Amino acid sequence: MNAITRIAAAVSLASLLPLALTSNIAVAADAPSKGTIEVLHWWTAGGERAGINVLQKLVEKDGYTWKDNGVAGGGGEAAMTVLKSRAVAGNPPGAAQIKGPSIQEWGELGFLTNLDDVAKANNWDKILAPQIADIMKYDGHYVAVPVNIHRVNWLWVNKPVFDKLGIKAPTTLDELYAVSDKLKAAGIIPLAHGGEAWQDSTVFEDLVLSILGPEGFHKAFVDKDEATLTGPKMVQAFEALKKLEGNYMDPDKSGRKWNDATGLVMTGKAGMQIMGDWAKAEWTAAGKKSGTDYECVPFPGTQGSFTYNIDSLAMFKLKDPGAIAAQQDLAKIALEPEFQTVFNQNKGSIPVRSDADVSKFDACAQKSQADYKAAAAGAGLQPTMAHGMATSPAVEGAVFDVVTNFANDPKGDAKKAAEQLAKAVMQ
Repeated sequence: MNAITRIAAAVSLASLLPLALTSNIAVAADAPSKGTIEVLHWWTAGGERAGINVLQKLVEKDGYTWKDNGVAGGGGEAAMTVLKSRAVAGNPPGAAQIKGPSIQEWGELGFLTNLDDVAKANNWDKILAPQIADIMKYDGHYVAVPVNIHRVNWLWVNKPVFDKLGIKAPTTLDELYAVSDKLKAAGIIPLAHGGEAWQDSTVFEDLVLSILGPEGFHKAFVDKDEATLTGPKMVQAFEALKKLEGNYMDPDKSGRKWNDATGLVMTGKAGMQIMGDWAKAEWTAAGKKSGTDYECVPFPGTQGSFTYNIDSLAMFKLKDPGAIAAQQDLAKIALEPEFQTVFNQNKGSIPVRSDADVSKFDACAQKSQADYKAAAAGAGLQPTMAHGMATSPAVEGAVFDVVTNFANDPKGDAKKAAEQLAKAVMQ
């Protein structure tokens, strides 16, 4: 199925237009403006919202109007539904939060505009690592701008709770189980979690990385190797998922948002959370400090590996000269040191610029950058499957179904789930 068929098949215009028309679009107050840029995104949680507000202020400082279209929910699924309906209707926003293979699909459809002039004027080829620059291009031309690098394979720990119980952050899966048993015995939820498909798959891919290693992870989700996808270690990863979901996550997790799960750890109702570093933005927004209120450690067994998730803004073709000027200004600002620093400090991620100075960032970010560079020197740097960097949206959705159905089925068979995973990935 080609990209245009996938996009068209995913959208029923009649049913989605009301969603697009009623989405939460905050229009700037009437004032003289050099042009307007509408930005569709799903940065709506506390720390994320603070980060995107910085970009808005910088664009407005340059004399342009920012039209905000923040769509919460589903790890971006709701926002993508709105975007597809808008595109089919011939009314796409000027910029939209898109990442990974999806950028190539939108480029293939002819929706995205050429940013090469902005990129050349601002030395993007020099400040971006080649593997990141390639993701931002379609047919050799820049069509999107990256804003950060997230690490997915993190474990977040409530330090006062651990100190009180005399336990330390786990470094292996066996230690994770042992620590979880002690938290459970103390009446504390071991693992805060939200029962959404993307959250289940985030936990699952961390288990795959831990059990199969970065080479096995790559063979499974990038190379789509059937033997790896159905092998005994993948079966073991599913069994580990069942153990975590069944024994150490609370039964009220269904439908819980990821940031609400972070809140459970923050308040001491839960001891840990398996989540990418956007979770740190919630701790920062609440005034909490790493090393004092919480600890960030690689998910047990994934030390030396780094699953990355790059947020980016893809730029859509526009006709109005003012809107085009605003769009180019947004693209320029997104990679400038001022925004890169402030945004990533709020967002929990690290700057995408290779020359970024993180000396004023917190300890978690400094560790993340060091681990990123070390992982990039070998096989440890891998694109996340659960967050749209390793697979197409169609494959990702199929994997989500397999993982979540297994996680919620008390009688789920791990070997059968691995076989279903192979079919999902290899479609």
